[in-house]
Amino acid sequence: MVNLTPSEDVSSYLRDLEKFGIKLGLNNIKQLCEVLEHPERTFKSLIIGGTNGKGSVAAMTEAALRADGYHTGRYTSPHLVRLEERISIAGNPITTSEFEWAVKTVRRAVNRLLREGRLEVSPTFFEVTTAAAFVAFRRAEVELAVLEVGLGGRFDATNVTQPIGVAITTIALDHEAQLGKSISEIAYEKVGVIKPNTVVVLGQNAPEIHNLVAATCREHDAKFIDSRQGISVSVHCTSDATQLSLGTPVRHYNQVDLALQGRHQAVNAITTVRLLEGLTHQGIEVSESAIISGLTDVTWRGRLEWIKVPSGRVLLDAAHNPAAAKALAEYLTEIRDAPMSFVLAVMRDKDIAGIIDVLAPLANRIVCTTMSTDRAVSASTLAACVRDRSPKTNAIIESDPQAAVALALSEAADICATGSIFLVGHLLSTIGTDENVRRS
Repeated sequence: MVNLTPSEDVSSYLRDLEKFGIKLGLNNIKQLCEVLEHPERTFKSLIIGGTNGKGSVAAMTEAALRADGYHTGRYTSPHLVRLEERISIAGNPITTSEFEWAVKTVRRAVNRLLREGRLEVSPTFFEVTTAAAFVAFRRAEVELAVLEVGLGGRFDATNVTQPIGVAITTIALDHEAQLGKSISEIAYEKVGVIKPNTVVVLGQNAPEIHNLVAATCREHDAKFIDSRQGISVSVHCTSDATQLSLGTPVRHYNQVDLALQGRHQAVNAITTVRLLEGLTHQGIEVSESAIISGLTDVTWRGRLEWIKVPSGRVLLDAAHNPAAAKALAEYLTEIRDAPMSFVLAVMRDKDIAGIIDVLAPLANRIVCTTMSTDRAVSASTLAACVRDRSPKTNAIIESDPQAAVALALSEAADICATGSIFLVGHLLSTIGTDENVRRS
């Protein structure tokens, strides 16, 4: 392959691609993989789909496989602070130079396809970064790659692979404009990642989703595993720790202190364990110690993450839909008996009212802020929505996120910043990098 010249700016190229927005379909990624000589076929892959928790399951799964000695890759989205976070090899984000090499390699393929008239439109940002992950994994000789679905599943760029294993986490309403207005419509898109001869593990879901996944597995001759079937579970949750004891048909895991906090992360951990155990059907035996390491040693930032600042503590959580907000609310209800001060920012394509309805009953005040993206709701509009949905909640406007955190901390020792991955990423790159800040 021929490298492109360093003068071609990767960041500008990717920003330009974001203008194409979301475009579901597999033609572009198939064409890209063909001209790139099928990098996606050089490693075994696991696909993690669903609505909430798929990033956490991807992170725990990759950590366990790495602990067992496999040379791993992980592809997740979106990133919190740096684009390079999306592509990790052996547990570490690839370097800026490696990322630029991968994107330039894909850009060369895009230009060739456009010249030859084999692409009707330019690939999207996500299609290019997905292909970049594939070529980066091939270059690094990755053995097993864990791929988080970006949107939906059936027409997601990750679905060009032939996975040996699939996990489908909790399915909830999100991205309705692209996936459908009902849970059943969304679930239909999610199960599109199921392929023949694949091990499929379903996380905690409603009976109708269980039936759909089971039927899809039968149709495709895939091995179906209901993560909740045949298990015994005990979860103990405090403000400092979440401890899981789990018995599966394979073995018992006693008093495992999870690295990721909250009862919903115990649900994600169960899905992870059942997927890793299920890989035995593909000839991959993951040891008990490696599975436990994946649960206890994983790093996945911005998910119920407490950070200490000079004036108090900030709980960062990337909850960006009502179901995720409910998981956050359940955690706060379990560890606190007093109202919370929130810093809230939400994107306009999200269920703003649904998020507020979940969080407002726990709030003594909500400092409404915004992000420097066209997708973000303004702080004033968000505050108006808070007042409309919860008239008794004190809604304050502060458009600057850092100032909003300072304002919230001026009257409370502990606060929660949530509503958007963009907000969490911004705070991690600002207050989260201060030398006086440390993780709790």
